[in-house]
Amino acid sequence: MFSKKLSIALLGIPILLGLNACAVGPDFKSPDPPQGVNYLKGGIPENTIFANGSQQDFYLGTPLDFKWWMMFQSDSLNSIVDKSLQGNASLKASEASLRQSQDLLRAGYGVFFPQIAVGLNTQRVSSAPSQLGQSSPGSIFNLSTASASVSYTLDLFGGERRQLEALRAQVDYQRYINAATYLMLTANVVNTSIARAAYLAEINSTEELIALEKDQLKVAQAQVAGGTAAYATELTIQSLISSNEASIPVLRQKASQAEHLLAVLEGVDPSHVELSDLSLSSMVLPANIPVSLPSDLVRSRPDILASEALMHQASANIGVATANMFPSVTLNGGLGTATNQFSSLSGPNQQFWIVGPSINIPVFRGGALYFTRKAAIDAFQASQENYRQTVLAAFSQVADCLTALENDAKSLRGQLDAKNAAREALKLQQISYNAGLVDYISVLIADVQYHQADIAFLQALTQRYQDTVALYVALGGGWQAVNAN
Repeated sequence: MFSKKLSIALLGIPILLGLNACAVGPDFKSPDPPQGVNYLKGGIPENTIFANGSQQDFYLGTPLDFKWWMMFQSDSLNSIVDKSLQGNASLKASEASLRQSQDLLRAGYGVFFPQIAVGLNTQRVSSAPSQLGQSSPGSIFNLSTASASVSYTLDLFGGERRQLEALRAQVDYQRYINAATYLMLTANVVNTSIARAAYLAEINSTEELIALEKDQLKVAQAQVAGGTAAYATELTIQSLISSNEASIPVLRQKASQAEHLLAVLEGVDPSHVELSDLSLSSMVLPANIPVSLPSDLVRSRPDILASEALMHQASANIGVATANMFPSVTLNGGLGTATNQFSSLSGPNQQFWIVGPSINIPVFRGGALYFTRKAAIDAFQASQENYRQTVLAAFSQVADCLTALENDAKSLRGQLDAKNAAREALKLQQISYNAGLVDYISVLIADVQYHQADIAFLQALTQRYQDTVALYVALGGGWQAVNAN
């Protein structure tokens, strides 16, 4: 009898589910992409000036390759990035968080299925006379109960569906955070590798400069001893040597810090980091760089999409808070047996069953439901402004990088011109010295100036490389391809 009635009740669930056609609260819609917006007042530049044998061209609308670091054409750099992608702890943690959100979403779907439970309970009971409806003393007996229950919550106002929508938005958020972690990891590895290569190159150039200055010092000391030069000349050169020698430990410390950071990025301790032979001269500056339109950038940057996912979650939470203000209906059914002898639990005379709906109608909660919904609306409005701020910051970063690359090319050309001029001046001084027209100290001075120009050139070249990396990051780094793979 029970099973027949319970079956009839459960068969009514699909009919009642048909009533769940709508869900209270706003339906989320992705923000419209910006129209008529540009990164710079003069528009996106077509290219940079030609400097150090290369010119960077900017192409609109072409998607980035998600392995953008390969554009530097360095096997050593590619190897460093691959090691980091395999061992980095932050990336693995991000991937675990993504799996966690996906599992929570799968768990959330359980609310749309009947909840079935079975139970077995044995108790020692002492009853009072009033419980028995008699004036006789109470009794002590065993009570054993075996039962099965089925319940189903009708989502009449869509609160559960909105909760599931919020969980889906959380999965999207974690997916975009994972993409952002991937992007920032690769960018940090490339930038740190470039910085280390630059520090080592600067150390080498500075050591060569110090060696030349020491030769210059010997000449000056000989001239001072011979009375042909003032002692102040010797002191000036010695001061210059000491200053440059003092810069070496600073550069070595920076190189060590870069190596230690690479160890962290690779997921190993500093004593086990595998250092590459990457040098600035072994890299090729990317010449062709795709640039997304502002209307496409909002679909290309994982941080923007993560902010949109939070906005979606906040919108769904309004629906959850709104649904909580309406009645909730649950269908319940149960079947069981109860007896004072455990051995007779299966007896037909001990069976009982229940079936029927339960309705919970919120009448008065002291304004808690109203203000909870209002707080959800406030949170949604805050998420809208946070999204807007993220988009504006992204546009600003792209604009900064485009401007920086233009200025980097100009600066690098100027530093290269200065280096070339210093090299020519050194050649002329060497020719004059060989002809007996100038003394050797003039040659050494020209050599010092050349090496100083070379160091300035290395710094300008490094800046151009790193600003190129920054542009790839600002454009989203091709994260869509990361998810596709």
